[in-house]
Order: sequence, then C-alpha cells, then structure tokens
Amino acid sequence: MADDAVSASAKGATFMVLLQIGSRAVTFALNQVLLRFLSPQLMGVAVQLELYIISSLYFSRESLRIATQRRSDGGVQAAINLSYLAIAAGLPIGAVLAQTYLRTSYADVPYLTTALRINELTVMIELLSEPGFVAVQQNMLYKTRAAAEAFAVVMKTVATAGLVFWGQYQRFDIGVLPFAAGELAYSTALTMVYLSQTTSVGRLKAFRLLPQKMEPSDAYVLGVFSKPLLYLSASLYLQTGIKWLLTEGDKILVLFFATLEDQGMYALSANYGGLIARMLFRPIEDSSRNLFARLCAAPPTETAGSTAQKEAPQEASKNIRQAANVLRDILRVYSIASLIAFAVGPTAAPLLLQLVAGSRWTDSGAGQVLATYCYCIPLLAINGVSEAFVAATASTKELQYQSLWMGLFSAGFALSAYVFLQVMELGARGLVLANCVNMALRIVFNLHFATKYFKRHNVDLELMDLMPNIYAAGVSVALPNILAQSQGLLRQYGLLGDLVRVGAIGGMFAGFV
Repeated sequence: MADDAVSASAKGATFMVLLQIGSRAVTFALNQVLLRFLSPQLMGVAVQLELYIISSLYFSRESLRIATQRRSDGGVQAAINLSYLAIAAGLPIGAVLAQTYLRTSYADVPYLTTALRINELTVMIELLSEPGFVAVQQNMLYKTRAAAEAFAVVMKTVATAGLVFWGQYQRFDIGVLPFAAGELAYSTALTMVYLSQTTSVGRLKAFRLLPQKMEPSDAYVLGVFSKPLLYLSASLYLQTGIKWLLTEGDKILVLFFATLEDQGMYALSANYGGLIARMLFRPIEDSSRNLFARLCAAPPTETAGSTAQKEAPQEASKNIRQAANVLRDILRVYSIASLIAFAVGPTAAPLLLQLVAGSRWTDSGAGQVLATYCYCIPLLAINGVSEAFVAATASTKELQYQSLWMGLFSAGFALSAYVFLQVMELGARGLVLANCVNMALRIVFNLHFATKYFKRHNVDLELMDLMPNIYAAGVSVALPNILAQSQGLLRQYGLLGDLVRVGAIGGMFAGFV
C-alpha cells in the first residue's frame, strides 16, 4: 500500500508540474504582451479584486478541503457530501466581503463595481466544482486535476488578453473588466472539466457527485454529513482564518499602507517571484498532503485475533517510515535548491524582469523587490510541504494548539512589517522581508511538530541531515561577490551580455552544488 501510494503521488505530482509548466508558458507569453498596455494603478486594483476572490473561496472551503482529505468511514461519498457545505457558505461570505470592499475602497477605476459583481458570480461558479475536486483528490486522479487547472489558466489568460486588446483597438477604457472576465473564464472552465470528468469516474468507483444518505445515520448530521469530519472542519476554521491572515497579510498591508502604483509594482514582483511556487511547489504540496494523510492514517479496526489485526501495527509502522523518507527527501532537495536561489537569484532577477517587462517596470523599483523576493521563494517551498504534513497528521487538539501559535506568528508578522515599512521605510521590499519572517516562524513550528510526531512512532527525522554540506554553503556565500566583481565582463553587449555572464557563472555554481 505504501509503495503504491508513494508511486501514485509521485507520478501525479510530476504530471501536474509538467502540465503547469506548459500552461504557464503560454500564459506567461501573453502576460508579457499585456504588461505593455497596463499601468501600475490598474495592476494594483486587479490585486484587490483577486484578494476578494481568494478570501471568499478560502473562508468558504479551506477548512472543509483539509478535513475531506482525512480518512473517513464513509469513504469518498462522505467527503463529497461535506463539500456541499462550501457551496452553501459561499453566497453569504461572498456578499459580506463584497459590501465590505465597496465601503473601504476609494479606487477611481472604470467599471470597478461591475467587476466586483462579476467576481461574486465567479466565486459561486468555482465553488460548484468542489464535489468534483474532492472526488479527484480522494481517488488521486492527479491527471484530471492537472488538466482542469491548466485548461482553466489558459482560458483565463485568453479572456483577459482578448478584452485588453479589444479595448486598445477600440480606444475604449474598460478599466478592470478584463481581469473580472478572466477570473470568470477560469472558474467556468475549471468547474466544467471537474464535473464532466468525475461524473464518468463515479460510475466505476461507486460514488455520486450529488449528496447521498449515509449509514449508520447516527454517525452523520442530517444523515448526510460525517460528524468526525464536520467537527474537524469546525476546529480548523479558526486556524484557516489565521493562516489566511498570514498568507494574504502582505496584500492587506499593501492595501492600507501603499498607493495603487506601489501595489501594482509589488503585485508584479510577487507574481514573477511566485511563478515557480505555483508551477512546481504547489503541486508537490497538494499531492504530498494527500499522501501523508494516507500513509499516517490509523489502521482500520479488524476482528479480534484476525491475521489482519496482527499485521496492522507492522504495516502502520512501515507506512510512517515511508512518510518520514518522503518528507526528508523533499526537504533535502528544497534545501539544496535554496542555495542556488539565495546566491544567484538577487542578481539574475532584475535582469530577467528588464528583459520581459521592459525598463519602465525596472525603473519603478520592481527589480529590487523581485531580487528580495528570491529569498522568500525557498521558504515558501519548505513551509508548503512541512505545513502539508501537519495538516495531514495533526489531531484536532494539536490543530487547536497550532492555531494559538499561528496567532503569535501573525503578531510577529505584523511587528516585522511595521519595522520594515514604517521604521526602516523599505516599502515593498519591507513587505517581502516581513513575509520571510512569517515563513521562517511557521517552518520552525512545522518541523518541530514533524520531529515530535515521528519520535512518538520511533522514527528519527534528523533535521541536520537536510542541510547542504559546508563546501556548497561556503561557495554560495561567496558567489554574490563574484557576480559583483564580474560586472565589467561582456558589458559592451548590454543586457544580453549581463544575462550570459550571470547565467554562465550561475550554471557553473549549480553544477558544483
């Protein structure tokens, strides 16, 4: 079981990564054209509208999504039943957040209210895909998920770009409508693929996308919703709220403390910086969370004295050792990749931004913000997979304990943001550094939890074994100075020469590591 689950998870994650890269390549090319027509102010408002959609979806479904990945006696059907609570929650949550935004936003952009109403509809359409999403996750149908998300991303970009180009051609200012249309296209495409693909799978796997009555009825609320999963999702709700504050805190702070132009500049840097996280780290995080939940689940109860009951502890111990190996291997790869990001990223990032977005954006300071963001990317990766392990294995009591620590982390994030923004006046760079502090605190908690968890099961997770060796670390410390000293090389070739220089030195360093 353990080997099959690991193999399926690895293959699924690989497929998702490859399809993400392919779809993102298409959208990346179109987005670079769009940047020539968009102002930082318009980008800033687009970030606010995106935050509305993210927040509405997050508070409607996040705790339910985590709960449905746990093992349940009702199997896939119990998880699908629970997902309908996200659809029911979406309408009131979306309406409240929309009214809150309209009362606090003073952005003078055409069609802002219309775009917000379109986004309300978008939230409800995407929530309709939850039963299909849960079925995909429960059955480890990663190819279906990858295909749905890739298709949706392409449709979003095409819709956004199409409206922007039409507005430019007609010389008509359509404001932020293209972004709203893109989000609507994304949600519609995602929902159509999920529901169409999982309907046929359900006939083979004995589940239905519509809610079903469950037996025994006393174990289910209204005979439909699993009590253990429902109680778990309720206990997770406070934690997910704090996690939302920590995850989206940078956008909230930018909303209150920065101009629209600064918001657009920060958004551009965060989008480029987070491109790797979305393409590579997010699929690994999602598939590993599902894998850890399977490997570390409690063995099913068997008849007393049966052979299965005697073998269950041995099988459970083997699965937990396998989970420790998977977590250790992923963290080891991430720690090595971090050296390359820290050493080469801050020098290469501004050059690449100038190449793809033009000098207007680099002159605004976005290049320096993107350079700073290179320190945050490895922390995002490590936090993602370690937090996936906590979400998949922690008990309800442990999750409540984590919520308390999350509250302290949010205070630490707010304090560091105040120091970087108000005291040191670092602007958007300060927000990135505050995010780094936020991620570091969460990583410390997650790894401490993982170490204690495996120790309880007599499995060692040696964190020092995850660190790169001293030679690679030493060269990574010296590399930024080497890159700075080599600036005179190939200068006569301009930007292309700088890219070749940094690429050659960075490539040799990566090979050495």
